[in-house]
Amino acid sequence: MKINGRKIRVAVVGCGRISANHLVAIEKHSENIELVSVCDADHELLGQYMNKHNVSGYTQLVELLEAEELDVVSLCTPSGLHAEQAELAAKYGVHVITEKPMATRWQDGVNMVKACDQAGVHLFVVKQNRQNATLQLLKRAIEEKRFGKIHMVHINVFWTRPQSYYDQAKWRGTWEFDGGAFMNQASHYVDLFDWLIGPIDKVQAMMSTTRDIEVEDTGVMNVRWRSGALGSMSVTMLTYPKNMEGSITILGEKGSVRIGGMAVNEIQHWEFEEPKDYDEQVKTANYETTSVYGFGHPLYYKNVIDVMRGIEEPETDGREGLKSLEVLIAAYLSARDGKTVSLPLEY
Repeated sequence: MKINGRKIRVAVVGCGRISANHLVAIEKHSENIELVSVCDADHELLGQYMNKHNVSGYTQLVELLEAEELDVVSLCTPSGLHAEQAELAAKYGVHVITEKPMATRWQDGVNMVKACDQAGVHLFVVKQNRQNATLQLLKRAIEEKRFGKIHMVHINVFWTRPQSYYDQAKWRGTWEFDGGAFMNQASHYVDLFDWLIGPIDKVQAMMSTTRDIEVEDTGVMNVRWRSGALGSMSVTMLTYPKNMEGSITILGEKGSVRIGGMAVNEIQHWEFEEPKDYDEQVKTANYETTSVYGFGHPLYYKNVIDVMRGIEEPETDGREGLKSLEVLIAAYLSARDGKTVSLPLEY
């Protein structure tokens, strides 16, 4: 279902904080994509978005799908709603972009993929951090096997989310709609485990909760890859007094790299046995950021547009999204039961 000769028509569903990144990306690609409508259950917020962007607005997704001729919806709603909304959009033949995580339950994620498959529509799962210049260089080094055998990988996500953050809405910090520090805030970092290093064999995790919420705000996870590499991840939303670090360290037989900063935006160590010409780019790949979201949304939308035009394949589709969801669910099962969980979850 190629779309050529006109702009791609998109509606943003959910007018919360992450929707701003989608709206900026849509505006940057205004030659190819246009915002035609917004949707949110909050009448006041919806009105603000309608006026600001001069578009129609709806409080119910089904009303939006009935009334507008859409090509794609961008789901910026609470994570626990993504599955139901994606399946509804698919029934109307509308392509779906969903924010992370794609779902809060494994079966919900599987159902989303099946529904979009059956309807013949694309399911795009936003993984904008993959587009960061720092991580693109790291991905290239891994694909060129510059590390040799990778021995150890470690990720830190040391951010802060005060109680006031969770109190902004009833769905925040709940199992059904939000998920905790791993599922929500650190899910892009969980994604790096499979995307960069490869299929995971086993997961062990422990988690704790300090804030007045249902889910975890702190946790640790150990990982064994099928390649034999070992790794770990430390996550907390209790860092004082502000976000401190989002980092990944990879140690291999022929290379060592650490990318740190607040959101993997600074290459702090880059050393390999064999130099390459693009090693000079390490100095320019670093970027300043005050946002943990990075700058990847416009690049992600570029891929969506190219897919809809029929000239590219999706960089992160529903099946790719399931990979990190599977690791997340395995971590929660491990923490709950005090056991090592082996992947895949299903055979």
